[in-house]
Amino acid sequence: MRLQRPELIVFDLDGTLVDSAPDLTYCIDTMLERLGRASAGLQRVRGWIGDGVSMLVKRALTFEMWPQGEPEGFAEALPMFMTLYAENICERSRLFPGVLEGIQALKAEGYTLACLTNKHSDFTLPLLEKLGVAQILDYIGCGNQFQHHKPHPEPLLKTAGRFGFAPYQCLMVGDSENDVEAARAAGYWVVCVSYGYRRCENAEDLRADALIGSIAELPAFLQPEAPKAMHASPLRERWRHSSNV
Repeated sequence: MRLQRPELIVFDLDGTLVDSAPDLTYCIDTMLERLGRASAGLQRVRGWIGDGVSMLVKRALTFEMWPQGEPEGFAEALPMFMTLYAENICERSRLFPGVLEGIQALKAEGYTLACLTNKHSDFTLPLLEKLGVAQILDYIGCGNQFQHHKPHPEPLLKTAGRFGFAPYQCLMVGDSENDVEAARAAGYWVVCVSYGYRRCENAEDLRADALIGSIAELPAFLQPEAPKAMHASPLRERWRHSSNV
């Protein structure tokens, strides 16, 4: 049996579909200001995104990537941030160029489309609705709906099972180390965008099966004869012609 095309395409949210860093930065810096602390700034906050709200707030309080335990002030800071973000979900956030066109084209071609994020559903659903994406997707899975967060494979495996697909029939589209690690652990194929919130310097270092510059490129990339201009890795041919048992 050969994989001709994925049956299910799962998108990451922050850094892949949506540039949410401006709103998140505003809320983090406002929270820190109210707590009498130094602001973090956009560049630093970009690198903190992707592991859920609690971890984002812990990073802001400690300026550490992997803080241990619950930092001082966390009990006060977390609800403060949650309130701020609820009021600023989509004030500065925008879809990345090509996202809407890309997912509309994929939907028209009959793909099953989902979004999986570590973000809470209280924030995810309003954000995607305001940006006009929610109604196009077949499923939206959020951090509070699963026992484990990406990079754990649970969200991807349960989403594949929800639609009755095997992991090898599924494609993860993301921007970061978390997305690649989750896809590999779940047995998905993975394509990364060249922009986003990755922690490594170069997108090639993510070691995805392929790289694309925009979601708008994805429909053509998934065609049997994809244009040579795509930034595909050599693994693209393995994807095309691999045998799956």
